[in-house]
Amino acid sequence: MSSSVACIDYRDGKIFIAKRQNVGDMGGRWEFPGGKIDAGENFQQAIKREMNEEFGVDVEVFEEIASCNFEHKGKICSVQAFRVHFAHDGMEKKFVLTEHTDYKWVSPSEIKKLNFVDSDLKLLPEVFKNLGIKEDE
Repeated sequence: MSSSVACIDYRDGKIFIAKRQNVGDMGGRWEFPGGKIDAGENFQQAIKREMNEEFGVDVEVFEEIASCNFEHKGKICSVQAFRVHFAHDGMEKKFVLTEHTDYKWVSPSEIKKLNFVDSDLKLLPEVFKNLGIKEDE
């Protein structure tokens, strides 16, 4: 089973999301940033590597807040979401995008209105619950 991580930075009532490049099965869709865990890595190492590679930013990693399994190309995969805190918010000092075409901070209710990747949508109820977010915020 392949394992991946999703990063949830939630501050000031907003969640950080990123838009995938227009390639692959889920191209052009919004997501919680993250990626696959490489051999020999733990969750924290994978998150720090992925955020540095994808956004050029250091990140502090906190607790796991959600997890789910999903099927991708006939294989069962797992994703664990972790609460993180980026060194800065990417607004005044822009992030360097290598895997995404855009990013933004959105209210939790906006996520359901966006073309979000399926696996991250499965995480939403548990993410919201563990962050104390009401479904209609």
